[in-house]
Amino acid sequence: MSVQNTTTSRRRLALRLPDRSAATERLSKYLLIAFLLALPAAFAISDLVHGGNLQRIGENLTQGLSNGLIWALIAVGYTLVYGIIGLINFAHGNVFMIGSLVTAGMLAALGLSTATGTLGILLGLLATLVVSMIACGALNLMIERVGYQPLREAPPLAALITSVGFFFILQNVGLLWFGSTPRSLPDLIGVEKVVFDVGGVAVHRADLFAIVTTVPVILAVAAFIGRSRLGKAMRATSQDRVAARLMGINVDVTVALAFLLGGLLAGAAGLVYALYETTVWFFQGFQAGLLGFTAAVMGGVGNLWGAVLGGLIIGCIQQISDNRIGSEWTPAIVFAYLIAIMVFRPRGLIGEATREAG
Repeated sequence: MSVQNTTTSRRRLALRLPDRSAATERLSKYLLIAFLLALPAAFAISDLVHGGNLQRIGENLTQGLSNGLIWALIAVGYTLVYGIIGLINFAHGNVFMIGSLVTAGMLAALGLSTATGTLGILLGLLATLVVSMIACGALNLMIERVGYQPLREAPPLAALITSVGFFFILQNVGLLWFGSTPRSLPDLIGVEKVVFDVGGVAVHRADLFAIVTTVPVILAVAAFIGRSRLGKAMRATSQDRVAARLMGINVDVTVALAFLLGGLLAGAAGLVYALYETTVWFFQGFQAGLLGFTAAVMGGVGNLWGAVLGGLIIGCIQQISDNRIGSEWTPAIVFAYLIAIMVFRPRGLIGEATREAG
């Protein structure tokens, strides 16, 4: 048989054989969707069987989504930096912690309490939000200039170890500032008060506050990256730093902007968390940073909307586990979800949008 006939036969055989990679991809997608829905679906069925309604699971998901938005803000900060320079900024969790401590300090300095009028509370919280975001943005920018910029051409491990060092420095700053015990804050927003209910599912002020505060911030960041000149420069730099520099983009400014945006988001998340939980603690950055990083990886590290999706998923898993199974099992369940997602889809739920070269 000639080489040409052999090649033709192979082509015909390839045409008749099914595309195994595409079939495997579809199967993995269906299995992943089924796995993600298994936990809430199981408890929803249990609620229908034993209670005749879906009120409890509805409240679990409502509170989980509002809580997950906080993790989403932190995760977006991680993913912005990783998308530009390929670095996991482990100090980011404690930048968020500093945002919560700045919030607590501002509330005390302004004298805000439950006795303050509604207008005074709103103006005070707006001022606190601005100060917290500016403080965390400046802090993250300083970390980039002092710790990461000199290591731009160094091996990746050097920058990684530096980020761990900044993590512990900020943690000890929080310890010296506020002490080793959690500190309670005044419940300025009435976290447990019900605003309205939908089909018997109560929506509390804490849930509404988290949604109203975080969603506009996330949309503003997405619009900035997608439409502004600097946002386009960030996207170009994330694809190829060398090519971006050759096209006239100031890469140093772009990297600094990513850190600045991440810090601003951490400051906003710090305020929302402080008012949502009515407690601040120097050690809160560890868990928040871990969950934010997990959310970024779960959604597809380097992808903004993937980070948001990962944060929402983690928030729902946490709330369901805390309410139904036990808080001691929650970390194990969250990371079991992460492992399953990595097995079925190693790039994350929405894939990744990271630079390929440079």
